[in-house]
Amino acid sequence: MKKDITMLFCFVDDFCKSVEQWLEGKAIEDKKVRNPTRKPELSVAEIITIILMYQQSPCKNFKYFYNSYLQLYRKEFPKLLSYNRFIELKSRALLHLTLLLQWYMQKAKKTGIYYIDSTSIAVCHPKRISRNKVFKGIAELGKTTKGWFYGLKLHLIINENGEFQSVRFTTGNVDDRTPVNSLSKFLRGLLFGDKGYIKQELFQSLYRRGLKLVTGIKKGMKNQLLPMAEKTLLRKRSIIESVFNILKYHFELEHTRHRSIQNAFVHLISTLIVLSLPSLPSKLIF
Repeated sequence: MKKDITMLFCFVDDFCKSVEQWLEGKAIEDKKVRNPTRKPELSVAEIITIILMYQQSPCKNFKYFYNSYLQLYRKEFPKLLSYNRFIELKSRALLHLTLLLQWYMQKAKKTGIYYIDSTSIAVCHPKRISRNKVFKGIAELGKTTKGWFYGLKLHLIINENGEFQSVRFTTGNVDDRTPVNSLSKFLRGLLFGDKGYIKQELFQSLYRRGLKLVTGIKKGMKNQLLPMAEKTLLRKRSIIESVFNILKYHFELEHTRHRSIQNAFVHLISTLIVLSLPSLPSKLIF
C-alpha cells in the first residue's frame, strides 16, 4: 500500500542541506582537489529517504523492496537508478545518517533516569566464521548467555521514555563495562543496568561525576538496601530489552547478508534512526 512520504522527504532534505552548510564551514579549501565530474541522479536526501522507507516497510529483503515495492513511488523518484547502482551509492549516506542519529540523541530529553545494556550483532553463522571476509579485522568472537557469536556489540543508553541517549558499536569481545564512561559522559542522575555492570571502580568513577549506577546483586554478594524508588525503577529495566527486541525482530538489526562494511553500518544506523522518526519536527534546528 502506497503511503505519503512528503513529510519524511522534506525533513530529510532540510537536514541534508543543513549538514552541507555545516560541512562547508568546516572544510579546508584545497585547490588540488578535483570535484567529481560524474554526479549521481539521486541526491543524498533521496537515498536516505529510500533507506528509511525500507526500514518502515513490511519488506524483509532490500532487493525485493527496491525492485518491487519502490516501483509504486516512480512519480516521487523519477530518476530511480538500477538496484546495483543504488547499492554502490548507499555508502554516501553514511555520514549524514550518523549525524542524523547524533542529532536525535542530542534532542532527547535528559530525564535523570537511564537504562543501559548491550546486545550482540552476529555477522555470519558460527560455522562460517573462518570464511568470513567482509568483516575481517572488525568483527571478533564474543560470548553471550545464549552462546558464542562472531560479530559486533551494540551498547545503548535510553531514558525511561525509550529515547536514545547514547550509542556505541564495538567488537564482539569487548566487555560491557568498558565503554560505559564514554557513553554516559554527559548524563547525570540514575543509571540502571544488569549484573554484568557490577564493578567497584566503575561505580565510583560514575558517582564522582553525578551518575549513580544501580544494579542487582550476584549470588554470594552482600545484600545492600536500596531506596524504594530505585528498586521500583530497577524492575523496569526490561524496557531496554523491549527496544532490542523491536530492533532485532521488527527492523532486522541483525542479519548475515552484508557484503560491504560501509553498507552494513548504513543499515545498522538507519535501523536505530527509524525508531525516532514517528515524531518529525516541524522546524529543524541544527
